[in-house]
Amino acid sequence: MRVLAFRHGPFEHLGLVGDALDAHGIAYDYVDLDQSPGFQSPAQQAVALVFLGGSMSANDDLPYIRHEIRLIREAISQRRPVLGVCLGSQLIAKALGAKIYKNAVKEIGWAPVTFTDAARQDPLFTGLDASEVIFQWHGETFDLPRGAERLASSAACQNQAFRWGDRVYGLQFHLEVTPEMIAQWCVEDAKCGENREVTHPIDPQAHAARAQELARLVFGRWCDLVKGQSSACGASS
Repeated sequence: MRVLAFRHGPFEHLGLVGDALDAHGIAYDYVDLDQSPGFQSPAQQAVALVFLGGSMSANDDLPYIRHEIRLIREAISQRRPVLGVCLGSQLIAKALGAKIYKNAVKEIGWAPVTFTDAARQDPLFTGLDASEVIFQWHGETFDLPRGAERLASSAACQNQAFRWGDRVYGLQFHLEVTPEMIAQWCVEDAKCGENREVTHPIDPQAHAARAQELARLVFGRWCDLVKGQSSACGASS
C-alpha cells in the first residue's frame, strides 16, 4: 500500500499529511516536478494520489500540469482516493471541469475558515467546530466543480474545501503545514524583492497547536479512507 505525492517545489511537502501516513503505516513517495518536469510517474501503482501546492497556476500551459490533470481524471475514473492542497485543489477542480481564476485578494496567513452544513456529515470533517483558524497562502481560486459538495469557506474565498463523490477532496487552505514550513515559506518570500507576497508579519506558531490537532484528525480519517481503498482492491484482485 503506497501513496504518491506530487511536489511542485522543495518546500511544498506533505508536512502533517506525512505524519498521518506514518502513524497509519502507509508508505509514500514523492514525484518532484521541479526537478523532473518530464516525469514518468508510477501513478498506477499507487493506491491514492496527493497533489501539493506550488507557485505556478493550474492554468499554466506546462507539460507536467497537463499530465497531472490527466492523472487526476484517470484516478477519479478508477475510484482511487485523490487529495489536493492549494494548487492541488485547483488542479482537481480543473480536472473536473471548473474554472480557475484570480481570487479577489491574496489570502496569506492565519484566517478563520467556516465549515458548511455538508461538512458536518462529511467523513473527514464531521465533529469539527463551525469555525477554525487555518493557514492560507494563495492568490487564485476556482468555481465549485459540478456535483461537488462545498465543505468550507472563508471571508476572502468562497471555496475553501470540497468533496467530489466519496474519495476526492480539494483543500484550498494549508492544513498540512508545520511551523517550520511556514517559517521557510516566509524566508523564501523575503528573497523575492519587489515581488514579495507577505505584507504583514506572520507568526508560524500562532495557531499551530490547534492546527496540528485538526490535521491529525482530518488526515487520519483520510488515511482510513486510503486503507479502505487498499482493502477493497485486495479483495477484488
